[in-house]
Order: sequence, then structure tokens, then C-alpha cells
Amino acid sequence: MDKLITFAVPCYNSAAYMDHCVETLLAGGDDIEIILVDDGSTKDDTPAICDRYAQQYPGIVKAIHQPNGGHGEGVNQGLRNASGLYYKVVDSDDWLDTDALKKVLDKLREFARQPDPVDLMVCNYVYEHVEDSTQKVMRYTNVFPENRVFTWADIGRFRPSQYLLMHSVIYRTEMLRACQLELPKHTFYVDNIFVYQPLPAVKSIYYMDVDLYRYFIGRADQSVNEKVMVTRVDQQVRVTKLMIDSHNLKQLYQTQRKLARYMTSYLSMMMTISSIFLIIDGSPAALGKKTELWEYLRTSNPELYHKLKYRSLSFVGNIPGYQGRKLSVKLDRLARKIYKFN
Repeated sequence: MDKLITFAVPCYNSAAYMDHCVETLLAGGDDIEIILVDDGSTKDDTPAICDRYAQQYPGIVKAIHQPNGGHGEGVNQGLRNASGLYYKVVDSDDWLDTDALKKVLDKLREFARQPDPVDLMVCNYVYEHVEDSTQKVMRYTNVFPENRVFTWADIGRFRPSQYLLMHSVIYRTEMLRACQLELPKHTFYVDNIFVYQPLPAVKSIYYMDVDLYRYFIGRADQSVNEKVMVTRVDQQVRVTKLMIDSHNLKQLYQTQRKLARYMTSYLSMMMTISSIFLIIDGSPAALGKKTELWEYLRTSNPELYHKLKYRSLSFVGNIPGYQGRKLSVKLDRLARKIYKFN
């Protein structure tokens, strides 16, 4: 591979904030590649900004212009064109801490000199909350060993608010390609597939306790805003079904029990989110879609269906009756306030 790491930055009408993102990545120097994927932007100067960076940093930055395909296609396009040994996605309204980045790159250089570089590096990420100017750091010190390469057999238990998100992972590029990762076009929330589908292919992991990724959250138009999520709940359901179909977790329990346990928990979270936002919608059609989603899981994996519906976090989204649905929504909003993940 020509570069140590490729940073893919999907950009859609991002002119107001993408400069800050790109400038933090450029601190990585000549070892890195930045692929700016203009996803059919038409409302601002995003295409011109991408081209300006490519012209200014021809050995580092590539600009790719594509018809609008959504965030997932931006990630796909970056992966198709990546020349880095490792691959990381950075959203155009987020940024990386430059001091943490230098430490991460030093460690990746060590891996690059080894005959079998690690498949996955995990770092902390930080929620940067707009509405109250607070921060919340998501660490994994309770889950992962530090200062050594390890496997899924060595991990601890994740807390309910603790998952691997796109912000925390750096994958080995060829491993992603080998597992044929392809995110669906024109679909929100595909980052969940990005941090779920490849996991059984990961054979070696390294965790670095540094706050690398800064996740800007709280804009009214963000896809994780509650009102926005209600309008896009069909896409959340679609992603959840794709995740159900991606792996046979019963088989995975036979070979990688700890990983299967974590992936079951992640799927439970996805089922809960889908259920809660269909409940918030509240229309007969939405409640019918909630029933259909759980029936889809029951048909695909009856054992997992019973485990998730009655014995996990997903129970919150399945309290029966009108009052039960109201309680489900209240519990969900309380959890988000406590954990500050939205």
C-alpha cells in the first residue's frame, strides 16, 4: 500500500464546516491520504473546496465527485480508491484531535513494519454537544486490554451505553475489502453496518486510550436528531434488517462467544431504536411496521427473537399497550439524557 492510512471524508453541502475537519487531518503529514468524496453537492461550494485541497496537497488529498448516493456510497467510494494500509471514515462536520492523531500514526507505523498488521485499531471518541457546550468521552478501558495486540477472546463486557461506532474504529483496508463490505446507497444509519458486518473477519485488535475522534452533535438537521430520526425510521428499519441478515449469530456463538455476545447486544440496541421511533411516530402504519420488524427477526432467528424481545434492552421497546408505549418513550429519553449519546 502506498500510504499508511486513508481518511475518507464524505461531503454533502459541507462548505460551512469541512475546512476544520480537513485541516486536522492534514496534521498527519505525508504518510496519510485524504479522500474527499463530494456526494453530488449543489447548494454550496463543497465541490470547489474539495478541488482546492486536491490542488494544494496533490500528494495527500484526492477529490472525487459522484452523483448523490448518500453517506454509505461516500464510504464505499473512499474504500474503492484507498491506497492506505488502514482506512478510517471521518464525517465532514467532525474532526480529529491532532495530538492524539500523531500518537495513533506512530503506532500504525509499528504495525506496518510487522508481517501481519493488526486488523482493527480502536480509539476513544468524544461527543461535542452543541446545545450545552459539554463533552462526553467514550472510552473502552473496561472492555479492552491496553498496550498489546489481542483477540475477541480477550475482551470484557461492554456497558449498555458502550458500543464500537464508526468514530472509534480504524480497519485494515484489505480486510474490509476481503469481507466485501458494501454499504447501501441513499440510506441513513449505514455506519451501524460498517461497525458490525466486518467484526467476525477481525482476527487481531489493538486499543489505544486516546481521545482521537471529535463527534459534533446537536445540530437540528443531523440524522441522529429525534425529530429527524422519526421521519427516517424506515431507513433505520432497513439497516436493522440488513444487520439481522448479515451473520448467523447462533453459529458465531460456537466459535467466538464473546464477539457473538457483543454483536447480539448491538443488534438488541438496533431493534430497540427502531421500535422506539416507530412508537414515537405512533401511527397505525408505524406500529404495524414495528410488529413486522419483530416478525422478521422471529422468522430469521426464533431463538434470538425470544432472547431480544423478552430478556434484553429491547424489552424497553416492547412494553404492551398504549401506556406501555408511553413508558417506553420516556425510558428511552431518560437514557439518552443520562448517557448523553444524543
